[in-house]
Amino acid sequence: MVNNNGVNQQGGFPLTLSLLHPRFWLIWIGLSFVFLISLMPQSLRHYLGRSIGKLTYAYNKKRRNIVLTNIKIAFPERDKHSQQQLAKQHLQWYGCALVDYSLLLFASKRRLKQWVQIEGQEHIDQAIKNNQSVMILLAHSVMLEFAPIALSFQYDCYGSYKSAKNPVMDWIIAKSRCRYVKFVVSREQGLRQLIRELIPQQLLIFLPDEDLGKDNAVFVPFFGMDKATLTTPARIAKLRKAVSLPCFSYYDEKEAKYKVIIAPAIEDYPSNDVNDNALKLNQQLEILIKQNPAQYMWLMRLYRTRPDGEGAVY
Repeated sequence: MVNNNGVNQQGGFPLTLSLLHPRFWLIWIGLSFVFLISLMPQSLRHYLGRSIGKLTYAYNKKRRNIVLTNIKIAFPERDKHSQQQLAKQHLQWYGCALVDYSLLLFASKRRLKQWVQIEGQEHIDQAIKNNQSVMILLAHSVMLEFAPIALSFQYDCYGSYKSAKNPVMDWIIAKSRCRYVKFVVSREQGLRQLIRELIPQQLLIFLPDEDLGKDNAVFVPFFGMDKATLTTPARIAKLRKAVSLPCFSYYDEKEAKYKVIIAPAIEDYPSNDVNDNALKLNQQLEILIKQNPAQYMWLMRLYRTRPDGEGAVY
């Protein structure tokens, strides 16, 4: 359901008859298995996830090469064996995240609330106390979906999502996210609504580290190599005088919790220098990623867009 401003509201995703068409039955059958996975004990679910990751590393050459290429760029000081081990660990965590998505769809809020934890919440609270708008700059970790869940138990949150081509999957993704956040805006709807809703007491969750091409981007280093980095976060922050808090979500095996790390606000951000803004953003994300490198989304083609004259990385 879309309101007059083009915003998908919480609870506003009715199941229509068109989504029950026979051509979608295999997806619904698959969802029944996803439901069963959500009922598994954590240890069994993550055993399944690690097995998926091991198979992906062994047999999916394309994905393995993307991960290894990114890791070689980001950690040139590591020897070949260490880089390969990190790639294997990453794909196993990615597999765990895939099976953990079942929780986002089917686990109760009460159950999830026991498993999430926020560190650095004082940075949000201080901004709200000062009546400032807050933008959470969430890095693409494998467990990123647990950040909106954790934050939504404490605050009103909203954000954007990328629409899926398959209407059933699009419904599932939007519906699962709107169980927690106040509303979501599809990327196709543009930035106007995101900016309009960025007010005190309401957190905007923005994913700033994806390579979306040269539009609204500048090339600045990210782990030592120039990357097409979005200028959008700084523009939004400037328009709404928002506090910009870098964020990383990961699974802590020792405590068996999905942790959300909120870092202090980026200093002197935004400035009038778009390159400086993008560089500061990347540097702050690097600090968070290095704390849990195996759980960052190295599967993304982070350096897909290249400056003029540079060849393809992948």
